[in-house]
Amino acid sequence: MARTFPLEKYRNIGIIAHIDAGKTTTTERILFYTGKTHRIGSVDDGTTVTDWMEQERERGITIVSAAVSAEWKGYQINVIDTPGHIDFTAEVQRSLRVLDGGIVIFDAVQGVEPQSETVWHQADRYGVPRICFVNKLDRVGASFERTIRSIRDRLGATPLAMQIPIGSDANFSGIIDLMHLSTISWEESTGRELQEAGIPSDMHAETEAMRALMVEVIAESDDELTTKYLEGDEISTAELKAALRRAVLAGKITPVFCGSSLRNKGIPSVLDAVIDYLPSPVDIPAVIGEHPKTGEELMRPTEDDAPLSALVFKIVTDPYVGRLAYLRVYSGKLAQGGMAYNSTKDRRERVGRLLRMYADRREDVNEILAGDIGAVLGMKETFTGDTLCDINHPILLENISFPEPVISVAIEPKTNADQDKMSEALRKLAEEDPTFVVHTNEETGQTIISGMGELHLEVLVDRMLREFKVQARVGRPQVAYRESITKPVERVEYRYIKQTGGRGQYGHVVFEIQPGEPGSGIVFENAIVGGVIPREYIQGVEKGVREAAGGGVLAGYPATDIKVRLYDGSYHEVDSSEMAFKMAGSLAFKEGTQKAGPVLLEPIAKIEVLAPEEYLGDVIAQLNARRGEILGMESRPGNTQAVRAMVPLAEMFGYATDLRSATQGRGVFSMEFDHYARVSENVARALIGN
Repeated sequence: MARTFPLEKYRNIGIIAHIDAGKTTTTERILFYTGKTHRIGSVDDGTTVTDWMEQERERGITIVSAAVSAEWKGYQINVIDTPGHIDFTAEVQRSLRVLDGGIVIFDAVQGVEPQSETVWHQADRYGVPRICFVNKLDRVGASFERTIRSIRDRLGATPLAMQIPIGSDANFSGIIDLMHLSTISWEESTGRELQEAGIPSDMHAETEAMRALMVEVIAESDDELTTKYLEGDEISTAELKAALRRAVLAGKITPVFCGSSLRNKGIPSVLDAVIDYLPSPVDIPAVIGEHPKTGEELMRPTEDDAPLSALVFKIVTDPYVGRLAYLRVYSGKLAQGGMAYNSTKDRRERVGRLLRMYADRREDVNEILAGDIGAVLGMKETFTGDTLCDINHPILLENISFPEPVISVAIEPKTNADQDKMSEALRKLAEEDPTFVVHTNEETGQTIISGMGELHLEVLVDRMLREFKVQARVGRPQVAYRESITKPVERVEYRYIKQTGGRGQYGHVVFEIQPGEPGSGIVFENAIVGGVIPREYIQGVEKGVREAAGGGVLAGYPATDIKVRLYDGSYHEVDSSEMAFKMAGSLAFKEGTQKAGPVLLEPIAKIEVLAPEEYLGDVIAQLNARRGEILGMESRPGNTQAVRAMVPLAEMFGYATDLRSATQGRGVFSMEFDHYARVSENVARALIGN
């Protein structure tokens, strides 16, 4: 099957931003301008294409990332609209892992917001080149210059204004394009008819100054242009565009565009910028993976005739067609009816129907080629983060890592008839969402579900009720505490000896235990030399350590940030087994953590509260009462103050109601998990006492 578009005319982009910056509205406009829709959907009316779930339409927020394909000026653009709410950060993370470029949207009134910082740093981590779109310039208090300043100051980026807005607030009427020195305005409400004209006379000086700055910044990024610039030679628009494209791909410059998605202003310029400055699959480096058996580093170029390599980044359970696996093909091609090798699971899978996704609608295709994003039906063993490849040329791509859940609730079915349905529903939801974890409390027999926040769990329980028709009762939210240690213990020795009638059990381990780096989890190091413990038993020791870490010694919470170094021990020719060493490792770990100054850790959330200045005292008093640590304050437009603080997650339940009461409903806050910190003595006593 021949390509409809050459590879260099593909763009795989994501739309990322803080909640309410206008991601879904911008996506709707992209679909409208590219001719994919003929009427513009509205988030407020619940008629958007990409927010298709009932829960999304009711709440007016994006919950799952939706993939849509569109065409613009002879280019194929695959767009993924991602959620802005921190509870659904896994959706952003897995989308960024497979995208080549991003449009980061900022609210022109608020500038850089907390979740903007999170998604920006996630994009940095995956090396995703991006352009910025300053949205909502028609709102009171909007400022293009202030937003650019906050991008520079708070994100440490090099933003470059490519446009200047004409007018502000309700008088925002057009844009001056600095690259082409023209004015763009819109005559009618859909914004389809662009009017191009010269620069308004009262803005000549500002335009020339901004254009000179733009040329200088672009010229500095390129040696050849620097020489031309210093010698005073004229630099053509084509040279500027080519140099800017190279600088964007290298992550040196981030072009900034402006407009108002809701008023249909500025979107065609952003689409042009996606084509001009964001990478095609050809521009990104060849994907790197390793051989699943030997660990040897392998590369796969973005070519149709290279061996297949694809990464599954999302699983969706569709009530009509079954299990859909979204994937990005990095090299080779995936053909319908063929076989693919899942190198993560060491399983062969038959490729069922292949689909090009259009939010919750779809069209069948015969194959998905290198550089493209699509979905495959009917794969039984394949999950998020798995690699699909050619059986004769196996490769394992880097998996997607997700944050640990920080909040849990107990859930039970209302009737016995719901029991089996609930188990099946929870299994399917956990397959879709890697940050949703289900386990059974062995002491109480309760089913515990864990996620990233109250909203995350609320949406999942709601989906269980609507999609799977399961009636369930939900307990009060519980915070995911952890346990760790404060001091090293150089020698922990344990002999596990069990003598029964026949063959006995013998396992002897000696290890050192010490506090690990924050966020490192349990690190197990094998320092055995000379075969004092045979290699086949060491895996048993590690299993025992990790199992024991599942329930700490203080209050039974999982242990974390501990490094275990196994350096000595002994074995018995007849009585030793992996099971015996597993028991020895488990009991030694428990004994070691008892001696290593065990402590309780609690999740700390980073909070930003926006409230009118007159309520500032009440807001700070509330945060202090919740054991908060105030990090700083800054003025925002409209006599508003933004307060940043770190507060224990356990203290944040019910905060939304208290904040509304204290600010007459005018205060809003955003919250995201930041780190684990040691619990104070009195809180620890209360927890351990329980």
